Amino acid sequence: MGDKANTHTGAAGRAAAADHPASVRNVVLVGHSGSGKTTLVEALALTAGAVNRAGRVEDGGTVSDYDEIEHRQQRSVQLSLVPVEWGGYRVNLLDTPGYADFVGELRAGLRAADAALFVVSASDGVDGSTRMVWEECAAVGMPRAIVVTHLEAARANFEEMTRICAEAFGGDDPDAVLPLYLPLRGPQAPDGHAPVTGLIGLLSQQLFDYSSGTRKEAEPGEDQLPLIEEARNRLIEGIISESEDETLMDRYLGGEQIDVKTLVEDLERAVARGVFFPVLAAAPAAEGARAGLGTVELLELVTGGFPTPLERRAPRVTTLDGEPRELKLCDPDGPLVAEVVKTSSDPYVGRVSLVRIFSGTLRPDETVHVSGHGLTDRGHEDHDVDERIGALSAPFGKQQRALTHCIAGDLACVAKLSRAETGDTLSGKDDPLLMAPWEMPDPLLPLAIQAHSKADEDKLSQGLARLVAEDPTMRLEQNQNTHQVVLWCLGEAHADVALERLRSRYGVQVDVVPHRVSLRETFAAKSAGRGRHVKQSGGHGQYAVCEIEVEPLTGGSGIEFVDKVVGGAVPRQFIPSVEKGVRAQAARGVAAGHPLIDIRVTLLDGKAHSVDSSDAAFQTAGALALREAAADAKIHLLEPVAEISVLVGDGYVGAVMSDLSGRRGRVLGTEQISGGRTLVRAEVPEIEIDRYAVDLRSLSHGTARFSRSYARHEPMPPQIAERIREEAGSSA
Repeated sequence: MGDKANTHTGAAGRAAAADHPASVRNVVLVGHSGSGKTTLVEALALTAGAVNRAGRVEDGGTVSDYDEIEHRQQRSVQLSLVPVEWGGYRVNLLDTPGYADFVGELRAGLRAADAALFVVSASDGVDGSTRMVWEECAAVGMPRAIVVTHLEAARANFEEMTRICAEAFGGDDPDAVLPLYLPLRGPQAPDGHAPVTGLIGLLSQQLFDYSSGTRKEAEPGEDQLPLIEEARNRLIEGIISESEDETLMDRYLGGEQIDVKTLVEDLERAVARGVFFPVLAAAPAAEGARAGLGTVELLELVTGGFPTPLERRAPRVTTLDGEPRELKLCDPDGPLVAEVVKTSSDPYVGRVSLVRIFSGTLRPDETVHVSGHGLTDRGHEDHDVDERIGALSAPFGKQQRALTHCIAGDLACVAKLSRAETGDTLSGKDDPLLMAPWEMPDPLLPLAIQAHSKADEDKLSQGLARLVAEDPTMRLEQNQNTHQVVLWCLGEAHADVALERLRSRYGVQVDVVPHRVSLRETFAAKSAGRGRHVKQSGGHGQYAVCEIEVEPLTGGSGIEFVDKVVGGAVPRQFIPSVEKGVRAQAARGVAAGHPLIDIRVTLLDGKAHSVDSSDAAFQTAGALALREAAADAKIHLLEPVAEISVLVGDGYVGAVMSDLSGRRGRVLGTEQISGGRTLVRAEVPEIEIDRYAVDLRSLSHGTARFSRSYARHEPMPPQIAERIREEAGSSA
């Protein structure tokens, strides 16, 4: 680290041999939208010499222009990889979207990385969604550091932001979240704002001056040292309290001066173990500068303090039969086990898969086994097939730089994997294995679509298949009851990107139509009906008469058919025909065109003709009888009711419960959850929660989550049922 004054000798940070897992660092950048993650990645790439001052790579393009949709929307919508070299290390920077709709891309980045940089804006603070991701990382012990950006903003205060981060991320130990450097400000501008021009290292007490456009080391002035004394002492105590050397605290409290080399080594070990979380400041390079403020210090923290892939155990691996398989940690010579963490389409190359290698070495043009991935409920087929991969490459913006191989611990892009999707496992064809998939958020916002034209209809199926192959957080539903094609998304922005990709990438124009829930009908009371189908038009005629009684049953009973015909009024061979006609009419509905359920239909009597009666005639008579019974009865329109569970911060419980009541919901109960959160369980009609994924996010400022499951169908309020019947009648 820049603060260690060239004293680094820690085992984790020593320069490793090239082309070895120890020389790789995989780091994911996390933060809310607008916190400056992509700008920080570009600044790190500039400092590492991967781009020129204009932010462009050697062969054209920039590190942040991979997707044209990102250009138009001015925000990241997908995971992107930017590899840079620093001090003999390969640093894979994984830039994730900050908007909640693209949390699937964030989860993929967390899966591919071994450590996380939480990017926090000094002008915006820490939002609820960032806290939730921090908790996810804490649950799996992922090492983390915090980078404060936007220090150039008016009223930006690094010290105050550090205090906020300690409260938000420190939990029971705020002294585990401490700064390694303090920013130094230059002369005050006419507007009263003093720009940050350098950093002072709290351990080495060295000054790093960026005011000239290059990073220069200098000795701090005598008037500056007292300003850092309190912060320095607190940092030393924080490092020592996490030290594995139990004698260090006693020596420090006894007045011994602990040398900087020992402190740096203990700091790096504590960071790598995920028990200490340093705070740094960073800013993009000024015009003409060769390094952004704090970027050198940040790269040295990443290479010196963050763990190597050798320190991370692979997710659970099994054979295709489910037998557990133990793998040596990140062994380049071991069996091949890799995972697709992102899938995208290139107009020239075709499908491109970003993979993380957990074991073995991947080489171009070899045959691998593709297996996965347990998301058939979302329209993603399970895979179990051998495929020959194409070229391997390292991405950089829109450019792809060829690789001869990719070792365990590293990431690479693989071309021509036509069957593999995000979350799938790549393994040796002679030793196929399967990795447990990471948790995917459940898409809960429905988007009903239809082809804009006949030409679009011909391309729609293939376009949708390619779209969901890229995004496992999207679910494709072909609803057999409403006859709608529904894309289930995570939010409005997610839906907008899906539509744009269909149009611009796959050439499919679609129209968004109102989403319909699967309504049902049932009888409110007992009724009777007579079906008479008699036609004599010369030659062979049609003759069938049946009399039925219909009565309602309890919810979930379906349709029962009972035969009580006596004396052979309806010949035995035609009784199944009556039932078939009744069930066919029930499927079509009797009032508003929705399936009829939860009734018992009893066949009481009928008439037949020795010549003109037939299977088709009695099917028609059965249907007519059910329609007549419905005409004389009150028909309830049934709506689906969902059971939902909302996990929300205690401060928003009242607002959530009030909102649920306004949606005709019934709160079933609440349960206190650790971390100042409450689980609210309720039953709500599905028609009322079509946009709940969007509304809840707004209501809770992005901090609440919910899940839903079908509970049952129950009668709809008369005024709403009447409106739906009128709408069905006007559209008929």
